[in-house]
Amino acid sequence: MVKAIVGACWGDEGKGKITDVLAEDSDIVVRFQGGSNAGHTIINEYGKFALHQLPSGVFRQNITNIIGNGVALSVENFLKEVQSVVERGVPTPKLLVSDRCQVVMPYHKELDGMEEARLAAKSFGSTKSGIAPFYSDKYAKIGFQVSDLFDDKDSIMERIDHVLGLKNVLYTELYHQKPLDREEIYEKLMEYKEALAPYVADTTTLLHNAVKEDKTVLLEGQLGSMKDPDLGIFPLTTSSHTLAGFGCVGAAVPPTAVEDVICVTKAYSSSVGSNTEPFVSEVLGEAGDELRRRGGDKGEFGATTGRPRRVGWFDTVATKYGCMVQGATQVALTCLDVLGYLDEIPVCTGYEIDGTVTDRFPTTPELMRARPVFTTLPGWKCDIRGCTDYQALPQQAKAYVDFLESRIGYPITLVSTGPKRNEITVRQK
Repeated sequence: MVKAIVGACWGDEGKGKITDVLAEDSDIVVRFQGGSNAGHTIINEYGKFALHQLPSGVFRQNITNIIGNGVALSVENFLKEVQSVVERGVPTPKLLVSDRCQVVMPYHKELDGMEEARLAAKSFGSTKSGIAPFYSDKYAKIGFQVSDLFDDKDSIMERIDHVLGLKNVLYTELYHQKPLDREEIYEKLMEYKEALAPYVADTTTLLHNAVKEDKTVLLEGQLGSMKDPDLGIFPLTTSSHTLAGFGCVGAAVPPTAVEDVICVTKAYSSSVGSNTEPFVSEVLGEAGDELRRRGGDKGEFGATTGRPRRVGWFDTVATKYGCMVQGATQVALTCLDVLGYLDEIPVCTGYEIDGTVTDRFPTTPELMRARPVFTTLPGWKCDIRGCTDYQALPQQAKAYVDFLESRIGYPITLVSTGPKRNEITVRQK
């Protein structure tokens, strides 16, 4: 059985925690897209971790963790994270890297940074992890697959010369930098070959066999629906597909094998990225600062960049759409405990666009003109952090969850009451 764990909205919802929890009864966890440009924060018996490249199953000895072919693999970050978790007492995880995965090159990161600097005030808020240049090269067919690293030198050098014929035009003419050196690129690829050799595997065949053997496979997504380049808030998106449907490609599992799509969303909204991105339910001023300070684990700040996240009230319009395009079968609601300080809790239940109120999530031009329509619910005014029994929650907290479910139209089955692994409840219908 294959389950996808994906974000309903902007990312930063708690997918890492939900993956870590569900991994207890699973066999394989696969990262299927994205790179080191976002982090999954996990708190368990080993401590607090922000994983950027590794799957969130690395803390479970029963799990085989796979970097799928759809991932932008930063070899440096991969090795650094493996070393980091082991040094902190985590047993050496079982890790495999798809032989069809492609590697992020140093020039991808350089190009990312140079382009953001060139765009200045019109930049996309990139993490400068090389993600957009990486995926541009992948689809232009000038990237390097892991399998390419094991080819003969002449073939690799021929590939390098072709790549540099394009890259050095950008370096010298657009960014006014020194051209890239072919020998340095080759040496870097050989470093990657040596470092990755113990992990490389034909994960495509492995995963197809796992499905035939009825093993439980978790597909761990990065970011969320709003960041998908096709169905998100284009062009203010990421460069990889963030939807569960892409898991079939990025992990290489049959589409017919995906039986469960768990959409993760916070009990409020948050987003990291450009301030030019429309964020309809955003809370500004003192109220926003207070929500940001209380949110997440020790505040709403990006796990990768440390940047303050934009925060807002729960947006049923965006979440309903996000769950729809993900094909959600169930929803995990996180960070409910954060809202315990509020007397009243606004929920964005509609968008006013050009004088008309709608609950349909629009394309970007209309979204730029949208204004929030709020419904206000009573708060519960007490600390529920760490509660593990859904029925023991205050009535107002359960009523809040009921209201959100009625508006998004998908069953909320898990409710998280804190950032730690065990701070979670199963909601009884």
